Amino acid sequence: MGLALLAAALASCSPPAARAADSGPAVKVPSGFTAEHIATVRRARELAVAPNGDLFVGTSGSAIYVVPDAQGAAGAPRQFASFDDSPMAGVFLAGDALYAGGQFGVYRIAYRNGDREAREKPQKLASVRTGGGSGHSTTTVVESKGTVYASVGSSCNACDETDPTRATVQAMTLDGMNVHARAVDIRNAIALAVQPVTGDVWAGVAGRDDLEHGHPYEIFDAITAHAGTPDYGWMKCYDERKPIGGASCANVVVPKVVFPGYDTPIGAAFYPIDEKGAHAFPASYRGGAFVTLHGSWHQPPVAPRVAFVAFRDTDPAKAVDWANPDAQWTEFLGGCQSADGARACRPTGVAVGTDGSLFVSDDFTGAILRIRPVRR
Repeated sequence: MGLALLAAALASCSPPAARAADSGPAVKVPSGFTAEHIATVRRARELAVAPNGDLFVGTSGSAIYVVPDAQGAAGAPRQFASFDDSPMAGVFLAGDALYAGGQFGVYRIAYRNGDREAREKPQKLASVRTGGGSGHSTTTVVESKGTVYASVGSSCNACDETDPTRATVQAMTLDGMNVHARAVDIRNAIALAVQPVTGDVWAGVAGRDDLEHGHPYEIFDAITAHAGTPDYGWMKCYDERKPIGGASCANVVVPKVVFPGYDTPIGAAFYPIDEKGAHAFPASYRGGAFVTLHGSWHQPPVAPRVAFVAFRDTDPAKAVDWANPDAQWTEFLGGCQSADGARACRPTGVAVGTDGSLFVSDDFTGAILRIRPVRR
């Protein structure tokens, strides 16, 4: 291997680095909004906004970053904490703690508003992927009503798992006790979000491949609204309880929201119903969900984008139309893929700021975008 090739190979394996804002992807947002590139964090994944407006960024490497004052002047990104684990994609702030999701663990770091460096070594609350690290390696985390939830994807497209944490959403108390599966047979529930009125945890799920083209639909559903341990049917059922190989699907959950097949949900956030911040979105967005769709590797490739799902009270404004997976959502952020399939961005994380701003991360360019209504 020549020196140039060696250098390129080493660079591709290096951990993510953060750098100040520069020109980001030329995304498209609806008329009346503006998208500003405020920072760059290589391989940025999930996002969390602190009460003081700092923005925490999970990554595909072994560190979590913070963008100081992301709602204001937006300082240069800096490393908040490093872990003996990777990828550290999941990040969520709740009360006096920052929760983080790694490939092999769920972690807690004590947090005080304004912290821009971890005040202690990460505490491991629970182990995941105890059987090894093949397949889906990203863990996302949220907290609601004193319970921490962690998504753990499958080790394969379709197989019998021997690791009980795989293809589940795990739940645990704030101290990491009483760890158990809260949802099962859920292939990769990577886009977790808390509905602020009910406290229900919703999951955007990437489904399996190798079924008829365009199926299964990707789903978004309130996993904690179901009693017991809901079964989402991975490997044996899909869409509206369609069986595979004669399986029984009678007890499989039928989701409340669907997206087209291969869209690949990565992040999700609900917009507050009563948002009164300086950059609050119009009333039509209140209570709805923003879902980042990473796009596909299928041919022709499905375009990456950010979808918006309107809600009425605490349910989707439109019911699922099983003949039309485009019926329940509209594109809020686009421009990531040209007609020839070339890509300029791939949205990953999404979060709502305390001033009403919407933040979106992109692991293709590393851009952190801040989206606001245009002031009139």
